[in-house]
Amino acid sequence: MATASSVDHPKMADKEINTALPVATEAKKRRAPKAPELPIVERRNWLIHQHYIRKDYDTCKAIIKEQLQETSGMCEYAIYVQALIMRLEGKIQPSLELFQSCAILNPSSADNLKQVARSLFLLGKHKAAIEFYHEAARLNEKDWEISHNLGLCYFFIKDFKHSEEHLNIALRINKHNKTFMMLGKVHLLAGETDKAIEVYRTAVEFSPENTELLATLGLLFLQLGKYQKAFEHLGNALTFDPNNYKAILAAGSMMQTHGDFDVAMNKYRVAACAVPESPPLWNNIGMCFFGKKKYVAAISCLKRAHYMSPFDWKVLYNLGLVHLTMQQYASAFHFLSAAINLNPRMGELYMLLAVALTNLEDVENATRAYEQAVTIDESNPLVNLNFAIFLYNHGDKKATLDQYQEMERKVNTLRDNNSNFEFDTELMDMAQKMGAALQVTEGLVWTKPGKDSKSKPNSAAATKAPGAPLGTNQALGQAMSSAASYNKNLQLSTGPSMPLEPELDVEKDLSPPTDPPGSPEPAESENPKPRTSKRKSKVEE
Repeated sequence: MATASSVDHPKMADKEINTALPVATEAKKRRAPKAPELPIVERRNWLIHQHYIRKDYDTCKAIIKEQLQETSGMCEYAIYVQALIMRLEGKIQPSLELFQSCAILNPSSADNLKQVARSLFLLGKHKAAIEFYHEAARLNEKDWEISHNLGLCYFFIKDFKHSEEHLNIALRINKHNKTFMMLGKVHLLAGETDKAIEVYRTAVEFSPENTELLATLGLLFLQLGKYQKAFEHLGNALTFDPNNYKAILAAGSMMQTHGDFDVAMNKYRVAACAVPESPPLWNNIGMCFFGKKKYVAAISCLKRAHYMSPFDWKVLYNLGLVHLTMQQYASAFHFLSAAINLNPRMGELYMLLAVALTNLEDVENATRAYEQAVTIDESNPLVNLNFAIFLYNHGDKKATLDQYQEMERKVNTLRDNNSNFEFDTELMDMAQKMGAALQVTEGLVWTKPGKDSKSKPNSAAATKAPGAPLGTNQALGQAMSSAASYNKNLQLSTGPSMPLEPELDVEKDLSPPTDPPGSPEPAESENPKPRTSKRKSKVEE
C-alpha cells in the first residue's frame, strides 16, 4: 500500500503541470506586440490630426511647431495642417505659401495642388487658380471638387461657356446640390432662363427636400409670371423649412402683388425675425403700408431700407413715388434723381422725374425728361400717355397726337403678344379722355366690358372743355417688388399707376386731387419684375 501511494503522487503532479502550461502559453499570446517605431517625420501626425478635428487649434499649432523643429521643416502633413489653420484664421497669403511648400515636398499630390488653387481663388486670382486646378486634374481626372471649382473660377472671369462645360463634368462625376445651383446661375447670367429652370428641376428631383433649390425654382417661375407653379414650389420650401427667408419673402411678394397687404405683412413678420436687417424686406413692408395708404409708415420703412442699402435704386424709386403721392415734389425729385444715377436705362424713372418737375413748374426740364423717357422706353404705353397729357396741357396738340398714336401702337403690340393682357382701368379712362379731346376715333383697344359706364361721361366732359387741363390727375409710375437676392433685368408691364396732381392752368388753379394715389402693386420675385397698378410704387425684395 505504501509503495502504491508513492507511485501515484508523481502522476498527479505531472497532471497539474500539464494543465498549467497551456494557461501560461495563452497569456503570452495575448500580450500585444510592441508598436513599430514611426519615422521621426511622421511621429506626431496622429496627434496633430486629433487636435485639428476637435478644433483645438492652439494645441494643434504648438504640436506642429515641435514637429517642424524636430524634422527641420520637412514634415509635409504638419505644414499642410498649419496652412489649413491659417486659412481658417483669414491669413490667406501665408497659407498659400505653406501649401506651395507642401507641393514642393510632394509634387505628385493632387490635394496639395488643389489647396494652392483654393488659396489663389480666395485671393481673387482666378486665372492662376485655373492653371493649378488643371494641373491637379491631370493627376486625378475623376475628382468632382476639381471640376466644380474650375467651373466656379470660369464663372468669376465671366467665361460662361467653359464654366458650364466643367460644371456638367462635375455633375457626371457626382451629382451635388452646389453644382446644380452654380450651373443654374450660369444659365441665368447667360440669359438662358429655360435651361436654368431645367437644371433646377433636375436638382429638385435629385434632392426633393432641399429648400434652397425649391425656393430658387419658385422665384424663377414667379419672375416668369407662372404663379401657380411658383406657389407650388415656394409652398414645398416652406413645408420643409417654415422659416426659409427667400420663400417667405417671395410668397409675401405674390400676396402683395394681388393686393392682400395684411396677409403679406403677416409673412413679412416671420421673415423679420430671421433677417431683421434685410433691405428688401423693409422695402416690401413699406410698400404694404403704401398700399394701405399709411404714407408716413411707408416712408419710415423705406428710409430704413435706404439706410441699409443706399445704392438700391428700387428703394429710391419707391421713396420718390411715396413723396409724389404726398405732394412733396422737391423730395420726390431728390430721390428720383438718385435712382436715375444708379439706373439710367429705365424710361419710367425719367417719366416720374418729369411729373415731379411739372409740379415744380419747371416746364423746360420736364419736357427734356419726358423726351428722354420716350427715347429709352420701348414697351410701356404709360410713358407716352403721360407725355401726351403734358403736351396737351401746354397746347402742343400736334405732338400730343404723335404720342397718343405711339401709345396705341405699344398697346396693340402688348395685346398681340398676350391676348389675356389686362390694362389698368385708370390708363384706359385717361386714354379715352385723351382720344375724345383730340377728336380721335376710339379704338377697340379701349373698350371695356359692362363696368365701363364711368368712362364715357368723363370723355364727354373732356370734349366739352377741350382747352382745360385734361382731368385733375396725371397717371404715374409702377409697382415693383423683390422676393430674394437675385438681380435681373426688369421688364416693364403697362398700366397707369398712381395719379398725380395736374399742371396748373394759366387761367384757373385746379384743386389738389381728391382721390389720392393708391396702393402699389408689387412685382415678382428676387429679381423684381415691375408690375403696374393704379398707384404705382416699387417694392423690393
